[in-house]
Amino acid sequence: MKSVVYERQALKTLARMPAETAAKIRRKVGQLATNPASQANNIKALKGRAGVFRPRVGDWRVLYRDGVVIAVIRIAPRGSACE
Repeated sequence: MKSVVYERQALKTLARMPAETAAKIRRKVGQLATNPASQANNIKALKGRAGVFRPRVGDWRVLYRDGVVIAVIRIAPRGSACE
């Protein structure tokens, strides 16, 4: 199992969103850390940014870097996630 680190911007976004949505995002990131293959059909590499991936969680996108530790960079609504 990989550990998960949330960057400051991602934590701020989680704090401002509804608790149910934030819990759903945290669950999905936890599943990704535990078993990356279970989310394989939901994860896409971000174009133009090497090593950054974006799984879909409802209408939200979670941008993260994968390695020994999963670093959650940003959480944003679908339309503005890649800006």
